[in-house]
Amino acid sequence: MKNKVIASILGMSLIVGMMGMTVMADPAPDGKTVASETAAAADGAWEAWQSEWETKKTDWTILSMTPGADETQMNFAWYSVQGEVPVLKVGKAEDLSDAVAYTAQQTEAVTSGDVVYMGNKVTAEGLEPDTTYYYSCQKEGEFTETKSFHTGKADNFSFIYVGDPQIGSSNEKKGSFSSEEISEEEFKEKLSEFTEAQSASVCNDSFNWNDTLNKAAAQDENASFVLSAGDQVQTTVKKAPNGDVTVSEIEYTGVLCPEVLAELPFAPTVGNHDADNHNFANHYHVPNSSETLGVTDASGDYYFTYGNSLFLFLNTQDTNVADHKEFIDAACAANPDVTWRFVTLHQDIYGSAEHSNEPEITSLRYQLVPIFEENDIDVVFTGHDHAYTRSYLMSGASKDESVWNQDYDSMEEKFEEEFEKEIDVDQPYTSEDEAYLTYLNSVNDESAIKEGEDAGTTVTNPEGILYMCANSASGSKYYDLVSRQQSYVAARWQEDVPTYSIVEVEGNTFTINTYRTDNGEKIDETFSIVKE
Repeated sequence: MKNKVIASILGMSLIVGMMGMTVMADPAPDGKTVASETAAAADGAWEAWQSEWETKKTDWTILSMTPGADETQMNFAWYSVQGEVPVLKVGKAEDLSDAVAYTAQQTEAVTSGDVVYMGNKVTAEGLEPDTTYYYSCQKEGEFTETKSFHTGKADNFSFIYVGDPQIGSSNEKKGSFSSEEISEEEFKEKLSEFTEAQSASVCNDSFNWNDTLNKAAAQDENASFVLSAGDQVQTTVKKAPNGDVTVSEIEYTGVLCPEVLAELPFAPTVGNHDADNHNFANHYHVPNSSETLGVTDASGDYYFTYGNSLFLFLNTQDTNVADHKEFIDAACAANPDVTWRFVTLHQDIYGSAEHSNEPEITSLRYQLVPIFEENDIDVVFTGHDHAYTRSYLMSGASKDESVWNQDYDSMEEKFEEEFEKEIDVDQPYTSEDEAYLTYLNSVNDESAIKEGEDAGTTVTNPEGILYMCANSASGSKYYDLVSRQQSYVAARWQEDVPTYSIVEVEGNTFTINTYRTDNGEKIDETFSIVKE
């Protein structure tokens, strides 16, 4: 009886120790934004997009820009048909009369029927700050319509931060199937249904994605680039019908087609939906990409500098954290004089939605955090959780081995239960429930919260690191917030509306604001870090 009383007290004390005692009841399926029902779809905009999409959706050759190794460079990538001579012209004159012509480096990308697509990559060099440049690439023997981009001011710049476009995720016909497992007639029928549903979902998601980028670019007319925390597309090879690598190409078309991306470079991170094939590497020419560290089929870890800032992008789909440490150490050592050090990875190591408490995610946290702290990282940008979170300034978090030495296969199951049924907090807890609550308590990292001298929205010379998690930028899929808000959460938000953040780096000041796309209002207070 004494043991039962102690167990009951333990269970209830752990519950009280967690913020938010009400546990979510039966949830709706993962939310999504239906493009035709948004305000942006009014006045024929949605119908016009649908019509235009029918002409675009089979075009796999849309050019992408990514930041170069520093602000004096710009990287380009595009597909062309095998046999063409790929050339890119870049110049200050709109008619390209002063242009430098670059012949692309080519590799074989993908094959569709009898057509072999080559991946072309070019780096334009010697770019001047605060200058407009024009460019055009050669496809099918002709140069494309001339586009332009404007370089920023190196030590006083801004960028757009987004999470999980995951174009195609609103497709309800997800799932792999193989012609070896079902009849040819059934396979054709399922493939037809999947293809039709995929095209409709990509049309839907890319409309919303385009709307988000338009509004972000209007909010910050001087943005230097777009930073994505991963999952550009939905369909992995593993999940594609017959394991067909080309199935995600229509989704990449949806990612690349917004006109904003013809003017702003896009800095992508490898997400779990991008990682198992070469299409990411074919479509994006990322700078300083490692061939040995953080490598999957998609890409390796990479970095670039922009003015006084170092941006490191980790492909954490490679789970060898020693690789990421070696990469971070080397990149930081090669750039010792920067004021700001930013890391982007896909997994939400300090999130607050459906992925955030998973042992897989929190284990990655405790492996990476010491590396970040050793290298004086300032801000970590993440995605994966499809919900917005801003952490307190965090320092010194570590895994509680006394808790983690247990078998946590059941913890994953208990975590899922929070989104499948209502847990009655007035009922006695079993030993398994208590173990789960102990685990949740252990990953709150309350002792690691370091807010600095001011616990408000401006922190000066902070001891800790700011961790951001982005909501979905396209509305292709949203996740619910966990019922028990973690102690490390300074702010969180989920109202099933796409969002984006504007980040400003002005010398020794970092500022972030985050906006919803439906009404333009901020979802969180302005947050700043100042280095004196």
